[in-house]
Amino acid sequence: MDNVIVYLDEAAHALTVLPSMLPAAQARAPIRWIVVGCAPRVTHHVSKWVTHSARQNWRDKWADKVFSQLLPVLQVPGDEVVSQIASGPLCDLTDALMRQYGAARVPDARRPKLGNTRQPVLRQSAAQAQGLLAYAAMVAGSGMLLAAD
Repeated sequence: MDNVIVYLDEAAHALTVLPSMLPAAQARAPIRWIVVGCAPRVTHHVSKWVTHSARQNWRDKWADKVFSQLLPVLQVPGDEVVSQIASGPLCDLTDALMRQYGAARVPDARRPKLGNTRQPVLRQSAAQAQGLLAYAAMVAGSGMLLAAD
């Protein structure tokens, strides 16, 4: 069984990214989809006034909403779908999931946000370079807007 660990933060963006990763229906091995939801961060200001259990309840509701939109697309006969919410560093979570399930492909289906570097999912420097490129693209785009005026 092939293992695929997918990190996501929005179902709509993941639904645009994942269809290209789905193999042909007939000639393929069964896949174990390990879907990891990365809930949006709660700001420091809000976290001062909200209890830990209320935050956990919000994360659970967020995960139910996102997973209910995405999991029906991945549930193909013969495949297995496992879902969970990320907590802690994503590199450590990826390592733990690979120890538990074996070798896996790790696509990152999280929506890129300009100016913010995403937490890497694998222990490589490529994710850090991508954050720098996004920032450079934002600065270059701003320069083009100014030049157009």
